[in-house]
Amino acid sequence: MKPIPQISEAESVVMEALWAHSPRSAEEVAAAIGEERAWQESTVKTLLNRLLRKNAVKVLKDGRRYLYSAAITREQWLHSESKGFLDRLFDGRVAPLVAHFSRHRKLSKTDLEELKRLIGELDDSK
Repeated sequence: MKPIPQISEAESVVMEALWAHSPRSAEEVAAAIGEERAWQESTVKTLLNRLLRKNAVKVLKDGRRYLYSAAITREQWLHSESKGFLDRLFDGRVAPLVAHFSRHRKLSKTDLEELKRLIGELDDSK
């Protein structure tokens, strides 16, 4: 599997627009994120070009315009980001992450129930 590129926070906004609907022109991407961010179309084009260089986005020429689509799935990116986060901050382990949140941010009853369910599923699969 090819390595997943590092994507900045701003680039992730553009990727979300492409994951939601592809292919899209730069104008369509700008319109899709216009309510969330007050970016000019030139900003969106700059971000699209960065993502192209990183091979996170692919482009297809359609007459006089270019249509962009994601070259990686959201799931691939999420896996890479979460693994990197766990590796950097918690030595690749999930339990210290959960312990951190339980100490510094009260987990809701729903969070606890979901964690118990997930642990039960993991136990059942062994």
